[in-house]
Amino acid sequence: MATRSQTAAVLLAGALALAACGSGGEQAPAPQSGGKTLVIDTSFDLKTADPGRTYEPTGLIVGKATYETLLTFEGSDVTKPVPALAESYELSEDGKVLTLKLKQGATFADGSPITADDVVFSLTRVRDMKGTPSFLLDGVEIAKTDDTTVTMTSEKANAALPYILPNPALGILNSDVVKENGGTADAQDKAEQYLNANSAGSGPYQIESFNVSSQVVLKANAKYHGDKPAYDKVVIRNVESATQKLNVQRGDSQMALNLSGDQVTNMPDNLQVKKTASANVFFLLANQNPEISDVTTNAKFVEAVRKGVDYAGLLELAGEGSTRAPGVIPSQILGALPVADAVERDVEGAKAALAESGLSNPTVKLEFPTELTVNGLSFQPLAERVQANLKEVGITVDLQPAPVTTALDNYRNGKEEMGLWYWGPDYPDPNDYLAFLPGQTVGERAGWKAGAAEELEELGAKAATAIGDDARTQAYHEVQRELNKVGPFIPLIQPSQNIVAAASVTGVEYHPVWQVDVADLGAE
Repeated sequence: MATRSQTAAVLLAGALALAACGSGGEQAPAPQSGGKTLVIDTSFDLKTADPGRTYEPTGLIVGKATYETLLTFEGSDVTKPVPALAESYELSEDGKVLTLKLKQGATFADGSPITADDVVFSLTRVRDMKGTPSFLLDGVEIAKTDDTTVTMTSEKANAALPYILPNPALGILNSDVVKENGGTADAQDKAEQYLNANSAGSGPYQIESFNVSSQVVLKANAKYHGDKPAYDKVVIRNVESATQKLNVQRGDSQMALNLSGDQVTNMPDNLQVKKTASANVFFLLANQNPEISDVTTNAKFVEAVRKGVDYAGLLELAGEGSTRAPGVIPSQILGALPVADAVERDVEGAKAALAESGLSNPTVKLEFPTELTVNGLSFQPLAERVQANLKEVGITVDLQPAPVTTALDNYRNGKEEMGLWYWGPDYPDPNDYLAFLPGQTVGERAGWKAGAAEELEELGAKAATAIGDDARTQAYHEVQRELNKVGPFIPLIQPSQNIVAAASVTGVEYHPVWQVDVADLGAE
């Protein structure tokens, strides 16, 4: 999106969530009860169960289980939104109006019907409370056309909107219940305390107990209008990663969500290990602000770095399941570049570019966060590998590790000469990656001001308003190819996402937005 005031907060939330992979709260015991119970160990980043306020990874798992959205995704496929509480949807030819027909017969957990008024209230509340996820609906007007129809009208063409609506933050609430408990559709809303203890949605599960530091217990919704979930109870626990491994191996849990590639090697045969590339993309940035550096602003220097990195070596560090990142858009999302577009290491070409730059034996500072792991992968070994790669080219890299809060501050404020970072999708649509263009969120962090690359910016404006999958795919391919040619960013890898589960758990799939869909998990 062109402007998103919450992006920095979202990035910090995501960073702290992943940092928690190395430290969790004390393990809470799973409750004993009748029926089938599923125990999931993860590293908590959890602040609230109020869907209008949640944007943390653990909160999205809970929100997906307890609330339903108008649209969703089938399994792990994020390339095509499908109906959920809406039975159908249609985007106008100009891309500005999304019309949704509501499914009839759907009910909340208290048995009351889901109405168009509930939809309008819920989505307006998210937008106007100005919580973390409010940017998802910036510039979107929500209106009830009739009892079964809702329209969402954007100021500009907004083909990304159907991909945004599946986000659990946009779950539909029982407006009558929420209003009775302090809810409003603006910043005066006071329903969070109620929603942290009670579910006001229509999802397959309801909240039984909720603790932001130890565990969340979900119970099956007895009045769920869809297929009955396989488990009567789901316990989601905050557990340090090493303990997660022990628990799943000895059967104290049935799933572990935060294990590194090293931790999932040599797992016993009675466990299933799902390895797939995550939707996180590691990248290098070279600051384009001449007040920060007279080295990284040199286009031939950036070319030397791009050609000098040993991408295959970085993949080896990241482990099985990881993949190259040919562009900034990850492989799961519409508009991702084909692997054939990925840059191959060319040491001689890198040396030639450096010679053309006129820089003699340049030294640059590379900043990155410490005590932070992304999918079990820490930044230090990646930075050290980049340092060694560029030394072969003739570039001296001075590593500057910093605590995550310090590093994030420098990154957000455009103070890093070079930086090693990652980007995870706010929503699974290529629109989210226009943030890397000049004058946009990540572009600004690299000191890349609006007007710095006019041809690229024109391509970005065209892509933002493109309609139709084919046209959008082509438009975002053009954006990324030009970005790779003239931009200060060097996409590196997508680290692997590892999920370990007992053999008895079926339907295990990694999802880029909500990690796992609890309701899709079956039991043998």
